Amino acid sequence: MELMANISDTWTLEEAAHLLNRAGFGGSPDDIESLHRRGRRAAVEWLLTEEGSSPPAPKMGGKQRELFADLQELRSPGNGLSAAERDRQRTEIQRKLARARREDSLILLTWWMERMRTTGTPLQEKMVFFWHDHFASSTQKVRRPDFMFRQNELFRKHATGNFGALVKQVVTDPAMMLYLDSAQSNKKKPNENFARELLELFTLGVGNYTEDDIKEAARAFTGYRLNRVNGEVTHRARAWDEGEKQVLGAKGAFDGDAVVELILKREACAGFIAKKVFEYFAYENPSPQMVAVLGACLKEGDYALKPLLRTIFLSEEFYSPEAMRTRIKSPVEFLIMLCKQLEVPLPPDRVMFQILEQLGQVPFLPPNVAGWDWGKAWINTNTLITRYHVAGLLTGAGGDLKMVMGSQANKMKLSNAAKRFLRAKVTKPDYERIAPRELREDPAKLVSALGERFFHYPLQEKDRKAFVAYAESKKGVIFTNTEVAELIHLMLSTPSYQLA
Repeated sequence: MELMANISDTWTLEEAAHLLNRAGFGGSPDDIESLHRRGRRAAVEWLLTEEGSSPPAPKMGGKQRELFADLQELRSPGNGLSAAERDRQRTEIQRKLARARREDSLILLTWWMERMRTTGTPLQEKMVFFWHDHFASSTQKVRRPDFMFRQNELFRKHATGNFGALVKQVVTDPAMMLYLDSAQSNKKKPNENFARELLELFTLGVGNYTEDDIKEAARAFTGYRLNRVNGEVTHRARAWDEGEKQVLGAKGAFDGDAVVELILKREACAGFIAKKVFEYFAYENPSPQMVAVLGACLKEGDYALKPLLRTIFLSEEFYSPEAMRTRIKSPVEFLIMLCKQLEVPLPPDRVMFQILEQLGQVPFLPPNVAGWDWGKAWINTNTLITRYHVAGLLTGAGGDLKMVMGSQANKMKLSNAAKRFLRAKVTKPDYERIAPRELREDPAKLVSALGERFFHYPLQEKDRKAFVAYAESKKGVIFTNTEVAELIHLMLSTPSYQLA
């Protein structure tokens, strides 16, 4: 098989589901059939067009900006306040700031999760998620959800655009500047954090630069200043190190953009990014030969991402047994795909936050600058059991809320009344639509239809027989929605469902 050879335009529903799962966040049977009818190439081009309406921005940030302005006024020497009164007011403002940050963070999380669930441009949103993990920064340190929103919009603007243009704008992104401490870097004391992560995690990878490259690059990124009230970024020439630097074998009075250009010229950069994109969409550890082909595709296109993505999605490798149904869904993918397949909204905001926290992936809160660990790291005994309980909650078949809510359950002192309230807030699936009455008369047909909805491929005979036997045992005189929910919960509580 020729590396990254184009595959034929003839494809199956199973392959269409695979494309929608990987290049988006899955979908209902109708979504998959609609994509399949386009044909493989037209489907890929549709994903790459990014044509769709954008939801309004989340309403947040205003209260924090007011409180930051109050803090600045409090620091003014002419405010006539005593030291004790200033301290009292500062403490009160900081208390209000902490509360505003928590509220805004939840608003932002809910807004993005809902956007991922409902977007008409799934590939764009999936790439925003990729860049958020690649250029990881966290509200825990940034402490400005409005700056995190601004970064999220930056990733969306360049989602499938040009990698080089994105990197240059990340340099002066307010959230990144706060996260990697570049907002105060100056020629007298260059901060190396951003330069180190730029070379190691964002562009070249370990082994393709030296410690001297980091030190010299850090000098180039001096002089940027951030207004912490409104997020405006400026460059102060007097704080910038204008001297000659030696970075990646080149000499010159480089500034930040010039260093990025030097990085982009390195063959290692194209290979590093192309490999990471391929692994995100297809499978881990592609061969060195494949990485070379993908890197050349990215480099020859001057770091335009669409040609690379098109090559991946139309390749035989993307639809190979090594790729299909081999990737463990991340917690975000698990929750959004499940809601799309059940055709229900996401859980209420605080419940959703706790679900994601329990499962190990809360957007805007990556564990560190390297982002999340993927693959098998998503699954352990506790997270797998929690996934089963989440499936029970969303199907209406059960699910222990203490397992779903984690440590928050003890803080909330979940009484039976509180549990009933939370369950009532979770929208139940329309089982008359998902499992029509005529299907319920034949358990084998019912299982087959549900298998296509949730697994997108013919069930293994062992699983099919187990599900049919369960359905037959529950059938009774009338196969009610309660029994349908229990059957679906059983299907979702399998290792196979955790793969996409």
